[in-house]
Amino acid sequence: MILKKINFWYINSFLVSVLVALPIITVFLGFFESTSDYFSLLKNTFLLKYIFNSISLLIGVLLLTFIFGVGAAYCVSFYNFPGINFFKWALILSFAVPAYIYAYSLTAFFENYGTLFSILTYFFGSYEYNAFIPKVDGLFGSILSISFSLFGYVYVLTRASFYYQSQNLIDAGKNLGLSSRKTFLKIILPSARPAIVVGLSLVAMETLSDFGTVSFFSISTLTTAIYNAWIAFDDLASANQLSFILLLFILFLFFLENFSRKKAKYHSPSRGGFVSRPKIKLKGLKSFYATGFCAVLFFFSFIFPVSQMIYWTFKFPKYLQDLDFLTIGFNTLLLVFLSCSLMIIFAFIANYGNRVTKSKFLEVLTTFSVSGYAIPGVILAVAFITLISYLDNLLSINFKTMFIGSVFGLVIVYFVRFFALSANGIKSGYLKINKSMDESAYLLGYSKFKTFTKVHIPYLRNSVFLISILIAIEIIKELPITLILRPFNFETFATTAYIYASQDLLEAAAAPSLFLILIASVFILFISKYILSDNQ
Repeated sequence: MILKKINFWYINSFLVSVLVALPIITVFLGFFESTSDYFSLLKNTFLLKYIFNSISLLIGVLLLTFIFGVGAAYCVSFYNFPGINFFKWALILSFAVPAYIYAYSLTAFFENYGTLFSILTYFFGSYEYNAFIPKVDGLFGSILSISFSLFGYVYVLTRASFYYQSQNLIDAGKNLGLSSRKTFLKIILPSARPAIVVGLSLVAMETLSDFGTVSFFSISTLTTAIYNAWIAFDDLASANQLSFILLLFILFLFFLENFSRKKAKYHSPSRGGFVSRPKIKLKGLKSFYATGFCAVLFFFSFIFPVSQMIYWTFKFPKYLQDLDFLTIGFNTLLLVFLSCSLMIIFAFIANYGNRVTKSKFLEVLTTFSVSGYAIPGVILAVAFITLISYLDNLLSINFKTMFIGSVFGLVIVYFVRFFALSANGIKSGYLKINKSMDESAYLLGYSKFKTFTKVHIPYLRNSVFLISILIAIEIIKELPITLILRPFNFETFATTAYIYASQDLLEAAAAPSLFLILIASVFILFISKYILSDNQ
């Protein structure tokens, strides 16, 4: 009788949420640890520099991604020009190029006797061109690399907002006697403000969590400081305290994003008021400018880094031949498979538990548990190590050998980091399933478990497919978590490329970088029609 009264769906959903939330809570608790000598030294020396560099990087990236993302979204949403059908989906391919790989391409192109030097020599003959070639590195190089990699967040969300909310806004501007510029600034742009803010918030969180790019360009930020505190100085306490400082920035952006999402509903079109209008056909110079802007953006965000990787791969075939593609590919896909499977299963459990229990407490806990996506990977990796060390000392069980430096531990932190993608994706799918379907299933004699397996899972099949692809893309590109927690000699395409690049062997980094980009591009092309279709 007691077993029948126990709500196992509630318990399962509760345990899933707690599992995800524990490392996040650890980050908060780590701030109250005793201050180490290393952290005291940082406070008196480089801490302000780390914060200043992080903020400078953030401002620069936000400015460029706003220009790139909103500009591209405006062009493809309102106007018809040569190449629009290509550019509206091609621009999202920037997601396939991690910022740290873009940094490798940028350095190689502008370095002494690099790619640009070779091009100039080929066309114009021998000369000391290095004196005129600009050096693109440091903070400027980091801003460019991250901006070209991340502007897609702003582009996708702003384009969706323009399509659903602003199709008739140009006509409204004309009726008010406004010029094209004033229509854009006073009507179109404000209508998309929530979407733009959400996109920029995502860019900001990714920027503050970046490790590969800033470490490659030797820019000292809070993220690199956290990594060095743990890896170089074996100081877990300092790593936790630095993590807390960075987390304050992240939480501010996280709440800003949520606030914007709530405000977005006030900008929705009225019921039955949305009418798709033909796009304005551009002619002459305006057509040239629109095509040119999108073409330049696509070239520098995707063609440029891919071309550099292809050039190196074929110029130095030895590195390709030496690359253990099968082992690295297997390791990468193993992490993708295990992580996707775990996240999808537990996302179903958490969401169905919320659906059948209708518990406000459980709903709040689940919402908190998905905040892991807003926390940089390097923070979660350090928090996980802290938690395992605490449990190790508390229970006198050697958890470290089981979880740290193991595939199992790596998958768990991936789970915490990206659980939001699966949980929110499944939740969105569940919102489309009317609860009358559940009631009908119960009337037919279905148990809750049978309703779950026979009704919900088949209905959400497409959602699961898309979510799995999104998770796969994130895991393929993920760097700091993998670097910190991977087993010895366990390499992925991301870590292989980074290790070569950190040793100034950019030519050797080309092959794994190229494979990473190609795999991610295939996945992105699969989902582009779902998220960028004019029917979506």
